[in-house]
Amino acid sequence: MNKHTQATHNDMGTLAEDARALMAATADVAGEKVADARKRLAAALDSAKEVAGRVRDRAVEGAKAADEAVREHPYQAIGIAFGVGALIGYLAMRRCSRNGD
Repeated sequence: MNKHTQATHNDMGTLAEDARALMAATADVAGEKVADARKRLAAALDSAKEVAGRVRDRAVEGAKAADEAVREHPYQAIGIAFGVGALIGYLAMRRCSRNGD
């Protein structure tokens, strides 16, 4: 998992913990608006869990499909990786020479 994905995962976990803490802190507060807000927050948390699960499942499926494709066609995968790397290297060198670095 890269740093950005890990940071996003940590932020989402912190947000969920804060939301649960808010729900616990307002449990004894009476009022129709507070109860309605708590219900919406609980529904949003459940929805976020479902979406995160689906995203995770799709990512795993994609990784398995990519692994299978590379195992079935290893030389083509190496050639594609080489071509993409060469293109990125060319573009990076072109950018550096244009900026005077």
